[in-house]
Amino acid sequence: MPTFSAPDGTQLAYRVTGEGDPVVCVPGGPTDSLYLGDLGGLSTHRQLIVLDLRGTGRSAIPEDASSYRCDRLVDDVEALREHLGLPRMDLLGHSAGTNIATQYVARHPENVSKLALIGPGPRAVGIAITGEMRRKHAQLRRNEPWFPTAFATLEAITEGTSSDWEAIAPFFWGRWDAAAQKHHAASQPSNKEAVALFAAEGAFDPETTRAALAGCEAPVLLLTGEFDLNSPPQSAAEFAALFPDATLVVQAGAGHYPWLDDADQFVATTAAFLGQRPPLPPTGPESDKKP
Repeated sequence: MPTFSAPDGTQLAYRVTGEGDPVVCVPGGPTDSLYLGDLGGLSTHRQLIVLDLRGTGRSAIPEDASSYRCDRLVDDVEALREHLGLPRMDLLGHSAGTNIATQYVARHPENVSKLALIGPGPRAVGIAITGEMRRKHAQLRRNEPWFPTAFATLEAITEGTSSDWEAIAPFFWGRWDAAAQKHHAASQPSNKEAVALFAAEGAFDPETTRAALAGCEAPVLLLTGEFDLNSPPQSAAEFAALFPDATLVVQAGAGHYPWLDDADQFVATTAAFLGQRPPLPPTGPESDKKP
């Protein structure tokens, strides 16, 4: 697995899958980037360069724990771009990783060709997702068999009487089936310190970031799932309004991991935005012909 040196000397790892023009991918968590997989097959259209954030996956634990802070992780993304020798790059972030990607484009707008924010976390721009917003959004799942227990826990978390986030996991998936449960179990953060310090004091400067995004010339895609309790469409729409050239897509039937809920739809949307449309499947009589 290739590595490079961060500005402070920490050795960081990344993996490369697929072929074509590169897309630098920033995971959320912070957790092992393996949970991104090949983004539902996006690697068949673009080369994915997936960063392991410091202290996660194959990347080293830094000597200075304060470097886990979100704004400081921007420097790691810039070091990766320089290591790859990319004058400009397409940048994709998921979940908490969108906060890193957003601050990156605010700080280095000249280095980004296109920006894709998947399940966008809006803390970097100061958009609040209220408990009431989440409760209302959760009602979309009221016909699910797991809903009563999960919703009761969500209300308790909102009221501050519970911290059992595991119990509300089904809300983050379009289908809470065996595949979703397996992926959820395998994608949990193992570096608790990295998680705790990601949003430490000073990690975000929403006013400055918003002002910078108002001058962003790169096209931006914000894609969230219809059922995404972490990044509800309402907050994603507010986020999209901060960019001069933004497209908001709400993927039907999807949760916080849209490439798993409907890989074909996710790849079609994302590949088209990044500039290479996936081929359409054959239809009609021609599809029955053999070479």
